Amino acid sequence: MKVSVAGDKQENPADFPIAGLSRRLAALLYDGFLVAAIWMILGYLIQFAFGTDTNQLVDGRVVTDPMQDTVIFLMMVSTAFGFYAWFWARSGQTLGMIAWRLRTQRPDGSLLTLPQSALRFLLAWPNFFLLGIGFFWLLVNRQHGTLHDRMSGTRVVLVPRSYRPF
Repeated sequence: MKVSVAGDKQENPADFPIAGLSRRLAALLYDGFLVAAIWMILGYLIQFAFGTDTNQLVDGRVVTDPMQDTVIFLMMVSTAFGFYAWFWARSGQTLGMIAWRLRTQRPDGSLLTLPQSALRFLLAWPNFFLLGIGFFWLLVNRQHGTLHDRMSGTRVVLVPRSYRPF
């Protein structure tokens, strides 16, 4: 699979090296700001739809409508998945990944499918919330990536400066 041209030499994404932990975390932080902005806009619209009278102050605590809480939670999960899946399927790179020269791909260098994106997304959350153990696995086993990389059959690679995703 030929994707990018650097001078006269063809670059094969399957040959790109596995990305390091610091770049991955930096891209995750960058993308986190973008996803949080999406959540704020949609959260405001949900609050507008439910009305402000669904929130009450009871014994010094804010109590919200359980239905509204469920809608907000589902919105947050679905938009985060949609953000990552759309970018991974389109170019293999989110905006944060472009900034840090990373690309998510299959071992052969091709883009992720929707089922692979879903599996990768679902596996990354437990790895993140269990004190990052799935991410720190990268420090122990660099050639195979993180636990969710390995379990979903994906790789996050460092792309050369000459690589152009579009």
